[in-house]
Amino acid sequence: MKKALVLGASGGMGYALVKELAEQGVQTVALARTEEKLNKLFKEMENVHIMVGNVNKLEDIMNAGKGVDVIFHAVNIPYPEWATGQSIIMGNVLTAVEALNVKLAIVDNIYAYGRGNGEEIVENYPKRPHTKKGNIRLEMERMVNKAREKGVQALTAHFPDFYGPHATNTVLHYTLESILSGKRAIFVGRQDVEREYIFTPDGAKALIALAMQEEAYGQNWNIPGYGVISGHEIITIAREMTDYRGKVMTVGKGMITFIGLFNKAMWEVREMMYLMEEPVILSGKKYETQIGPLPRTPYEEGIRQTLEWMKGA
Repeated sequence: MKKALVLGASGGMGYALVKELAEQGVQTVALARTEEKLNKLFKEMENVHIMVGNVNKLEDIMNAGKGVDVIFHAVNIPYPEWATGQSIIMGNVLTAVEALNVKLAIVDNIYAYGRGNGEEIVENYPKRPHTKKGNIRLEMERMVNKAREKGVQALTAHFPDFYGPHATNTVLHYTLESILSGKRAIFVGRQDVEREYIFTPDGAKALIALAMQEEAYGQNWNIPGYGVISGHEIITIAREMTDYRGKVMTVGKGMITFIGLFNKAMWEVREMMYLMEEPVILSGKKYETQIGPLPRTPYEEGIRQTLEWMKGA
């Protein structure tokens, strides 16, 4: 891979992808809607070319994708826009990939899997989503499969929840931000439940390694984090790295529902709260067997780097 395009470059995983690609010497086009944010993130970064564009416009993707080898689709949009927006964006991306005759690497979450079975989920685990957003994700996967039948080379990577520098729209970001503020801290979901999170630089390294393997295309891949960790353990780590000694309030489904009466985005979060009590844990066995060792930064180090970034942001 000599040149790549990252859609959604200013998001948490998008930023990590651009940074890692550039550090590996790949000429990288970073596409997002806000020029000011792109300049702040990438203006001084070697091997990065900034382009302002909107993935809702096919011509913007086509222009940015000229001459690239791989397009990384790391775009996400607010929950209230998913019902109509996700399929439009995926349609534009697939049309552009086919027209440009380039490869596609997709950043996906775990929603399409639905409920887990208490064991690590492998790639051929039946996808039976029971939520609106899980079904939207599954429909997007069907769009990708249809494109594959027409010859589009695409791979999809399923990730657990993100955390890390620039990953601001995540549940752990809100916890760490509230702890760092010194005010009353919050944690979304039960603190005693062990869940999985992935440090975005690890996710970027793993996806780029996949995108460089010809045989990885045409398949779905699970990319797990550094094992599971409870909310209590996360809070203990964060306390050790900060001066915070106050209480950490649990934000449960009831509170999310109440806030959602006044906030559309929070109302949409309500149906995903099952993941806070019945976590879906990914198996990385396929990746490690066929690609190699997964990048796995220990939670202590990942949280330390995230807090350091937040202090300077």
